[in-house]
Amino acid sequence: MILESVEGLYIPHATFFQAFDIFSVAVFTVEYLLRLWTCTANPDYANPVLGRLRYAATPLAIIDLLAILPFFLPMFIPLDLRIMRALRLLRVFRILKISRYSYALKLLGRVMKAQVHVIGVLIFILVLLVVITSSLMFFVEHDVQPDDLANIPTAMWWAVATLSTVGYGDVFPVTPLGKALGGLIALLGIGMFALPAGVLSSAFLAEVQKTDNSPQSRSPEEVVDLLERLALLREEGILTDEEVAVQKQRVLGDDG
Repeated sequence: MILESVEGLYIPHATFFQAFDIFSVAVFTVEYLLRLWTCTANPDYANPVLGRLRYAATPLAIIDLLAILPFFLPMFIPLDLRIMRALRLLRVFRILKISRYSYALKLLGRVMKAQVHVIGVLIFILVLLVVITSSLMFFVEHDVQPDDLANIPTAMWWAVATLSTVGYGDVFPVTPLGKALGGLIALLGIGMFALPAGVLSSAFLAEVQKTDNSPQSRSPEEVVDLLERLALLREEGILTDEEVAVQKQRVLGDDG
């Protein structure tokens, strides 16, 4: 889709792009149908009808469907050219299918899921800050900049650019009070936008450590080495039999 937007590249190689698109859709369609058919092997989707419907409503299944929908929908429903172009943009969802096979993306997904409440609170605070700061700037600067700050929704663009420390420069305060307020808001934005990064990084590190320390993540050689160390510590009298048993249980997991 990205290369197709380059007319100089797409026009002379249109046949190749179309063939590649058909091939990709065929592969993704077969994959989607196979996943939909075999999902009943999972106890959560055991019902032949309701189970498949529940699976089809999961986020990953929706992404799979959106990846192939733009190709098939125009075959059954006559659509306006503008709608067709909009549907073609849905092909970008094919990129999200990588998350099925990427350990890092799966790990990030678990982190986001674990911190969803914290992230929600942070987003609420950021939205509240945007509303408050844009309102303040509107009342301070509206009289001297009636066009650039015509209303509070217009001022929200300035608030977002300032709080995120981007500062495009298309709208900026000109009065002394407005400049003082803008500087304070910019400093506030540095801290507020750093909070989500700090929360996610700490949660990501904790998830990585939890995964690395789980028995399933250890190789057989590592397990044998740990058991030998425990046996040596018991022989030297550093650990008691009970302590060795506890540590052995941790090494082998609940099934050990």
